[in-house]
Amino acid sequence: MMQPGLYHLLFISAALFFIGIYGFFTRRNLITMLMSIELILNSVNLNFIAFNKYLWPHKMDGLFFTVFIIAIAAAEAAVAIAIIINLYRSHNSIDVENAEELKY
Repeated sequence: MMQPGLYHLLFISAALFFIGIYGFFTRRNLITMLMSIELILNSVNLNFIAFNKYLWPHKMDGLFFTVFIIAIAAAEAAVAIAIIINLYRSHNSIDVENAEELKY
């Protein structure tokens, strides 16, 4: 079985990134926007792993950055879900248009 090369992994990563960007800008639901941000972070993780494997296979820098991003993404998701739950309790909706009242 043939292993995917660097260009294959970069293509998949770019596809994940642009799907995440598209989902973030076109959706009005905060949960789907949060999932789109997670897709963007996963594409960055895939880039770190791919470059670590093919350009510097004897180093572990890409893996350490990936673990750090996963930890930050977990904390970000927990805080975002808490904000979304509070928004739903106060406005009975998780649409972005209803969140404009939180600015003031």
